[in-house]
Amino acid sequence: MGGLLTESGIEAGLAQAGGWTRQEERWIVRKYRFPAFRDAVAFVNRVAEAAEELDHHPLIAIDYKLVTLRLTSWHAGGLTALDFTSAARFDEAYRPWEKTADDALPQG
Repeated sequence: MGGLLTESGIEAGLAQAGGWTRQEERWIVRKYRFPAFRDAVAFVNRVAEAAEELDHHPLIAIDYKLVTLRLTSWHAGGLTALDFTSAARFDEAYRPWEKTADDALPQG
């Protein structure tokens, strides 16, 4: 899905991909919160399905009710449009939990 993105292309991608941040210049990263561990694992299963369809696989960390996804395009040596396409698909997989995860966050 193309070569490396320019700096302006990365900035535009981040502006559209709410919640994702850039890390160490070659990664985009997002953390997702869940009301229960079981929900976090169910989300990761949805991410796995989308990743297989896209043939683009994130690094995944599950820390109880927090899932962290990290994306880069290894073959290109940095960020490509495929990273942002994948980010959008993973965000879509999170939609069923958005409201419940917000409710689970401590207030104050």
